[in-house]
Amino acid sequence: MKPTIAKALFNSYSYSEYRKIVSDLLKDGKSTGNEQSEALTHYSSLNETRLNRLEKTMKVSEENIIKIKSLEKDYIWLVLSEGWCGDAAQIVPIFEKMAAESEGKIDLKIVLRDENEDLMNLFLTNKAKAIPKLIIINKETGGYLGQWGPRPKGATDLIVDYKKEHGVVDETAKANLQLWYLHDKGLSTQEEIIELLQSFDE
Repeated sequence: MKPTIAKALFNSYSYSEYRKIVSDLLKDGKSTGNEQSEALTHYSSLNETRLNRLEKTMKVSEENIIKIKSLEKDYIWLVLSEGWCGDAAQIVPIFEKMAAESEGKIDLKIVLRDENEDLMNLFLTNKAKAIPKLIIINKETGGYLGQWGPRPKGATDLIVDYKKEHGVVDETAKANLQLWYLHDKGLSTQEEIIELLQSFDE
């Protein structure tokens, strides 16, 4: 296991611990991360509402539950996230649900991006610190297997196309993205990650 990954795992949080950190900071009018602003706190507050809703409504499909349970290997999922990130609010609950349905095959660990800069720098997307980023580790050997993120393909395409047409990612683009997630119900994320895991089992 790479020392940077090992160090991050040592300082990682469970999903419930991560949620508590975000919630406790919000009570003090703060967000996670090095930068503090009204906008980031506002996004964190919006995400708190989203997370509460998604935890109740988000489901792993029966077909995908069967696929997860039939995986041959056991995995550690190390996730880079922050409370203010809209994509993380939509996707991290899916990770949690998939791990919960795996009957111990998936061990979910979460770290904050800004507290783990060395780790983030190993997993940049087009030279940017885009999150959430899922790092997949073989639980038995500790070996790094692959990564996923920060968005499923459909969501990525939506933002790329919007930026191509308008030159920026503005509030309209962000609203369109949230609508995409709402309609997708987490299925694209589930399917892309399961396909990736199945490739490691081969």
